[in-house]
Amino acid sequence: MRRAVITGASSGIGKEICKRVLELGYEVVGISRSVTDEEFKTPHFTSLQVNLSDEISTLQLCNTLKNQSVDMLINCAGFGRFEPHEELSQKTITDMTFLNLTAPMLLTNALLRTMKKNDGYLININSIEAIKRSKFAGVYSATKAGLKAFGDSLFEETRKSGLSVTNINPDMTQSSFYDELRFDISDKEDERLLASDIADAVEHILSMRKGAVVSEYTIRSLKFGISKKR
Repeated sequence: MRRAVITGASSGIGKEICKRVLELGYEVVGISRSVTDEEFKTPHFTSLQVNLSDEISTLQLCNTLKNQSVDMLINCAGFGRFEPHEELSQKTITDMTFLNLTAPMLLTNALLRTMKKNDGYLININSIEAIKRSKFAGVYSATKAGLKAFGDSLFEETRKSGLSVTNINPDMTQSSFYDELRFDISDKEDERLLASDIADAVEHILSMRKGAVVSEYTIRSLKFGISKKR
């Protein structure tokens, strides 16, 4: 059975992708701070509770996974804070940079050799902020632009192998991402994305002929909308 490692597995886009990849016949290792096996109710799902914004925990995870056979890595875990840059705490800046950018690079480093050997897939769940710029999003946009650049570079680096590398850039998607922010997605169907839309993109990537690769996949809502919290 093919094996996938998916971060951010406990909620939102990551959880939806885990469900979809399980349906596609993969064994899934789901990683987050709070994920449990009981959430998925299948023997083909294994949970690993790891704080990927912590360097020591992430390096320990990489050492655990390094000698395992893996066919796919989906880097989905991440968070954002959107404030004037001078109002961000140092911890917020370092945690966001590590979780959104450093951890995916470390996990890819640990699993790249086996994924190349298995003609596998590396999929980065990025953000629309990787290709556009918004005020109050300097650190978040920098991490996502960096992750996109990393994926683009690896695509070129690994083209002699059978590895497929894709950056997915979703617009605002209904999830817990906005729980601690001052704004939320719109409640209108045509002004937001659903986590299932991103899972559809992953399924499309995996269904394609192996000789063709969608290296960048941008998904946007038909209309733009945002909701301010009271």
